[in-house]
Amino acid sequence: MADPLFLSSDDVTGLLTPGEYVEAVRDGYRQRGEGAPAAPRQTFLRSDPGGMFTSYAALLPDSGAMGGYMYSAGFGAGDAWFMAPLFDAESGEPLALVDGASMNPFKTGAAGAVGVDALAPEDATTLSIIGSGPQARGQLHATATVRDFEDVRVYSPTPESRTAFAEEFDAALEASVSAVDSSAAALEGADVVITATTASDPVFDGESLEPGTHVTAMGQYHPKKRELDATTIERATYVPDLRERVTQDAGSFIAALEAGAIDEDHVHAELGEVVAGEAPGRTSDEEITVFDSGGTGIETAAAAHRLYERALEEGLGTELPFAPASEALTGKLP
Repeated sequence: MADPLFLSSDDVTGLLTPGEYVEAVRDGYRQRGEGAPAAPRQTFLRSDPGGMFTSYAALLPDSGAMGGYMYSAGFGAGDAWFMAPLFDAESGEPLALVDGASMNPFKTGAAGAVGVDALAPEDATTLSIIGSGPQARGQLHATATVRDFEDVRVYSPTPESRTAFAEEFDAALEASVSAVDSSAAALEGADVVITATTASDPVFDGESLEPGTHVTAMGQYHPKKRELDATTIERATYVPDLRERVTQDAGSFIAALEAGAIDEDHVHAELGEVVAGEAPGRTSDEEITVFDSGGTGIETAAAAHRLYERALEEGLGTELPFAPASEALTGKLP
């Protein structure tokens, strides 16, 4: 019998700092770059009632953990539930079941921050964020730990949302955070651009990107939807989280491919390969770089394992008795 921990949303909230999420996720991508297995998400859609069921996983041998995400969104309740199962990579025993919604913006933000740290100019001081929802918040919390930003600009289509976002972070960060009224205004002079939207079409003109800019795109993972236009992809050194997903659900890459702007060899490297030193990151001051983040089991397993370790230290969580197959797989009626 195993006794994995159930970590509720209340257990998870505030358990790690944004910087600790980034540290855990960076190490997860380092392991991926050194050969740790991970696969792109699988998504199942239903039209009546409309909904999406998604799963993905990774095995992180150095952490001694394996796990991932399973979540549903939509369907009859019109809501979403995120579950992150975590297993011991040595024994195979279950370690934890994490209510994943509370960690989601932070582990996703950490993946974006690792991309910024690996690819953005070392002296970046100006950050632009397009989007103002929970994922944009997670991106800013995490990315602020890897560069000393002085000026942060946020644009989203709803003035009230972008203003509230700017006021919240202007009070929380040392940087000056302000709302702007267009994506073009956000991009002007930006060293780093983060897109965290639900947009189906490009959210800025790639011709507006100045030489040396880094872009992290994390809002879409659908073959027919994209935050970045073909010009941006064509101009950039392109780094995805997983190479395998670029022709599966990386809509920006797929659209650029279909437009003839690039070919499949346009992929520079996976993020993990850059983090592990297996491939170079930025090679010049004028280079435009893109990290295309669709979400993987890498950041999920890494973050869940770090949460589990901290929960053990803090005495948090509820034990769930779990019978191994050798005991429960009997085929006998009770």
